[in-house]
Amino acid sequence: MASGAVGFRALALVLFLSVFAAAATSLNVGYYFFTCPLAETIVRKTVFDAVSRNPGMAAGLVRMHFHDCFVRGCDASVLLKSTPGNPAERDHPANNPSLRGFEIIDQAKAQLEALCPRTVSCADILAFAARDSALKAGGIFYNVPAGRRDGLISSLSEVPQNLPPPSFNAQQLIANFARKGLTADEMVTLSGAHSIGISHCSSFSRRLYAFNATVAQDPSLDPAYAAFLKTKCPPPSNATQADPTVPLDSITANTLDNKYYLQLSKLRGLLTSDETLYTTPSTSGMVTSNAMNSFAWSAKFAKAMVKMGSIDVLTGEQGEIRKLCSVVN
Repeated sequence: MASGAVGFRALALVLFLSVFAAAATSLNVGYYFFTCPLAETIVRKTVFDAVSRNPGMAAGLVRMHFHDCFVRGCDASVLLKSTPGNPAERDHPANNPSLRGFEIIDQAKAQLEALCPRTVSCADILAFAARDSALKAGGIFYNVPAGRRDGLISSLSEVPQNLPPPSFNAQQLIANFARKGLTADEMVTLSGAHSIGISHCSSFSRRLYAFNATVAQDPSLDPAYAAFLKTKCPPPSNATQADPTVPLDSITANTLDNKYYLQLSKLRGLLTSDETLYTTPSTSGMVTSNAMNSFAWSAKFAKAMVKMGSIDVLTGEQGEIRKLCSVVN
């Protein structure tokens, strides 16, 4: 009996230590409750102030979080500046000049460093900022598990290997998101972030003027919408031509909602990667469902954002807590 009791206590201790070790290296809601209790409040105020001045910043911060998580995981590698001989992610054409909001993250980080030095990671600040952008632009709130550490590497060459371009079709998008552990429904749900923000004409002009060898205009694009887009985006003529922007969602351009899906059902998705979600049988039902139920989509969006925010995170002793988000320590 005695030996059995000892064995039981030993097993219980092993299980306890295993659970403790797992918890120590995982993300947790309220992670900064004791070490920097005002962390999320400071980030939220910084984001709300910025979005009040420029509503487009909400889309910029959500997109920045996505671009960060899909390349090397959610480690704030997208915030690092290029160094001699090492071009960084933020200078890839997919990010430069279109990615916005770097200064907002820097502002929040400066305040947090003054209050809680070397405590709150840039990766967590970016995850909080994306959530607060969703709250400000669409009333969508969710708790953000934190405890991410900042990465030490940012490589421009890794961007095209991981970020889906606007020309992807549904099957390519499904495969791309699956490599990050996200389902087809989560991909369609997260695509709803395109209900806010803008796109440069160069990202979709082929749909207007050079779709394929047979037809110039994409037949899956509503003709009236195409005619409107042509008034904003003239035919490309040379590399130095201005590259105007248009809203991704022409109904509620600055509100994060399910109107994006209504646009897709009317063949008014701006990018190929948008409209393909409706014209592809395997995802069209998901689009219709999201278009019909705003509350359900908002709940799914919140859940998918949390899941995306956990992709390949660094925790524990991995990485570092940067003093400045744009450079490693």
